[in-house]
Amino acid sequence: MIIGIMGAMPDEVDQLCARLENVTKENYAGVEYHCGTLQGKQVVVCCAGMGKANAASTVQVLCTKYGIDKLIFSGIAGNMTSRIGIGDVCVGETVVYHDAELSMIAQSAPFQTEYHGDPALVQAALDACTACGVKAIAGKIATGDTFVGDAETKKAIEEKCHPDCVEMEGAAVSQIAAKAMGLSISNLSSVRPFTDTTDPYVQALNAAGIVEGYFSNGTSTFKPYNTLTRGQISAIVWRMEQAQ
Repeated sequence: MIIGIMGAMPDEVDQLCARLENVTKENYAGVEYHCGTLQGKQVVVCCAGMGKANAASTVQVLCTKYGIDKLIFSGIAGNMTSRIGIGDVCVGETVVYHDAELSMIAQSAPFQTEYHGDPALVQAALDACTACGVKAIAGKIATGDTFVGDAETKKAIEEKCHPDCVEMEGAAVSQIAAKAMGLSISNLSSVRPFTDTTDPYVQALNAAGIVEGYFSNGTSTFKPYNTLTRGQISAIVWRMEQAQ
């Protein structure tokens, strides 16, 4: 598995790049990609630059050229909630644009007005913060090509989408990553396959026969925060290969 790690500014990725082993570097389309291993995991680390266009184009390269399987985007954001403060972490459970016409955005793949983080990665991030003694929440992140530095703009964003924090790249990262997966969430059944998640991509994966759930006492659940065995992971990978 290849993990993509991306930031918008050099300070957000330089420390990770310094820790890589077996490193190769490649400049492609104005971005330097650092390929190597981090804690035994194969990773590609890069600095995309600020803004939605830079984020989207870099994610596309990570997906199509480097074949990443997972993507972690991390950086600095402005706080929009009393639940956290300076130096705390908001893990992107939901990501949305605050400066776009969402109904128009949703007319093309991946046909969504908002995007959802991989539940396993969200939980892993929360667990890592707990282990490091860092306060963290799983929340909603709003993205737009505006640096928010005044009360009026902050209030307008808060009224529009009620986020926990605001930044300039996250929704574009999520949109292109979801699109690159090639999963269609249009025309999904109105009947949810699982009672414990409404994530449309979980439903799409289930409809494609790639993931299954747990059935007990007439109820089907997905248990998004459960760990997977090697056998379960192997089965999912095999089904994905067969689905292509």
